[in-house]
Amino acid sequence: MSTAASVDAPSAAPQLLRVVGRWDLVALVINGIVGAGIFGLPAKVDALIGAWGVLAIIACAVLIGVIVLCFAEVSSRYAETGGPFLYATDAFGPFVGFVVGWLLWLARIAGICAIVGILAEYVAFLVPGMDAGLPRAVLLTVVILGFTALHIAGVRQAVRIGNLITIAKLVPLVLFVAIGLPTLNADVFDLRVVPDRAAFSSSVLLLGFAFVGWETAVVAAGELREPKRDTPFALFVGLAIVVVLYAGIQLVCRAALPQLATSTRPLADAAAALIGPIGGTVIVLGAAVSMLGTINGGMLTISRIPYAMATAGLVPRQLARLHPTTHSPVTAIVLSAGLVLLLSLTSTHVYVLTLSTIARLLVFGVTCAALPVLRRTSGAPAARFTVSGGLAVPVAALVLIGWLLTSTSGRETLHVVYATVIGSIGYAIGRWRAAAR
Repeated sequence: MSTAASVDAPSAAPQLLRVVGRWDLVALVINGIVGAGIFGLPAKVDALIGAWGVLAIIACAVLIGVIVLCFAEVSSRYAETGGPFLYATDAFGPFVGFVVGWLLWLARIAGICAIVGILAEYVAFLVPGMDAGLPRAVLLTVVILGFTALHIAGVRQAVRIGNLITIAKLVPLVLFVAIGLPTLNADVFDLRVVPDRAAFSSSVLLLGFAFVGWETAVVAAGELREPKRDTPFALFVGLAIVVVLYAGIQLVCRAALPQLATSTRPLADAAAALIGPIGGTVIVLGAAVSMLGTINGGMLTISRIPYAMATAGLVPRQLARLHPTTHSPVTAIVLSAGLVLLLSLTSTHVYVLTLSTIARLLVFGVTCAALPVLRRTSGAPAARFTVSGGLAVPVAALVLIGWLLTSTSGRETLHVVYATVIGSIGYAIGRWRAAAR
């Protein structure tokens, strides 16, 4: 057992329920990745590099796969809830673990806020006016409170709903690709116009932000039936499914829309071109469902991080309190959902999405750096899955993360630094109070 999970752990019962299976976890990975991004990215990528878009998707998948490889090995050591918080604590000590847990919690809260904001815009395509004023506030409140109630009811119910949402989001996208494949022509694969290196790099970077979200799966290890075995499997299978889907979507959009580069709703416009107005409506509905799935998975993460930190004695123990019947961390769920609702009603989704991305990349970096440290740490949990190549993979992952961070906004990066400082102060106060007692 990891040291992070055992430090000052409360002896309270009940315990989290291990009811999440292998394919439930695959669905969680897919829900985490396939959110709102893919419904707008085909046009942006096409505007940058045209027919080379599919190659950029493959290149991005390879690069993100390097990070996933690091997570696969490190996560295969743990059977407790917490994910990167646990990894950082065991590798670098409780202070780094606290900061990582704090940043990941903020990143996932900000990410959900961004998705909820985008959801309101998509609903407004079907019901005009839902993206502003009181109707927007009501919509956001209903969605967030609805998922709060679902997760308090227990992880089993949340996972079942998540599986249904995964199917509901994949069906229209798979049908879109299947219907569009026969329309492919030579122009779709015309690579004679070679983009410059800067344009290709920009497209890979842009796509990189659409390939994150899979880290949701590693946090809830304490509720998986076979976490050390299933987590690497789910990461690889989920990422592979998404890569094939993204590539197919990019190809079909290019074939169906000659004006793809200027489209503001590329999937909806392409679907309308293929099968008429109903196609566009189906895609818009699919986008809304897709975002609901991402929110559902995010709610699982944002409640389990403070729960794990509370069991380690790093935040108030009340956050580790479980519902006596549903075994859900009810206090952590309510606190996290309340912050999501507050931030959703008071911030723009572009701002919070940028904050989420920066914080998440920092967390990724610490986990990749933890891989070689845990390999050399005496008493560290044994790995069920091992990455070959020595230090090559974690070093490559850290280089990639550094490259991604160089493209982020200075203002939002400074705000993440402020958040880190605030978290560090909170950690110091907590340690001081613990020592005083």
